[in-house]
Amino acid sequence: MSKFTYVSITLVAMIMGLITAFQFRTIGMDQSVPYDRVQELTMEKKRLEEDLERLQEKAADLVVKIKEAGKGSKEAGAALKEELTEVELYAGLVPISGTGVEIVLENSSEPAGFGGSSGNYTIKDDDILKVINELRGAGAEALAINGQRIMATSEVRMAGNHINVNLTRLSPPYIITGVGNSAALKSSLEIKGGLVEYLTDLGITVTIYPGDKVLVPAYNGTLRFDYARTAQK
Repeated sequence: MSKFTYVSITLVAMIMGLITAFQFRTIGMDQSVPYDRVQELTMEKKRLEEDLERLQEKAADLVVKIKEAGKGSKEAGAALKEELTEVELYAGLVPISGTGVEIVLENSSEPAGFGGSSGNYTIKDDDILKVINELRGAGAEALAINGQRIMATSEVRMAGNHINVNLTRLSPPYIITGVGNSAALKSSLEIKGGLVEYLTDLGITVTIYPGDKVLVPAYNGTLRFDYARTAQK
């Protein structure tokens, strides 16, 4: 077993840990719209417990793979290939599908909640960020907006009358797809006094479609770090 192979597997394991940490970071966390604090904390506790369990399983799996790699070059190559496949999965570099929801946000021609004020409400980047954060809090494992995969480094921001995601200009309707427990994702949005009610009051038309096979495409941009470097001990 060559020293190079050992180093390769160790580097992949380190990259896996970094990507996992990045992907669990919430984009643009919005603290301004609390719904039901008790339920929110309960869901967060459950999600953290699930994350911990997955990471413990991952650690045990890495130990097994390292042992397998020590048996010979063929086993080492297979272990390294499997690890790289998982890295691509966690990094959002491959398309995935599973149970989940598709949420369609459209500008309404009849705004509500503004005391009869004239003009149509236009969906803002903050509105989309609220949906993303709510889905992540409910356990969404992968998200996309109009075909743009949401990464830890993805931006969701206004650019004139449009919204930019991954440097791509998007126009309404905005279709947000999320893979996860479809019932949990849908109920987290439709809870009384929750996000659907809030967006509807703004004048946004919200439609939710739960599904057994929701597709979230792979990230098709470039991944690079211009300033970040591995910290030295």
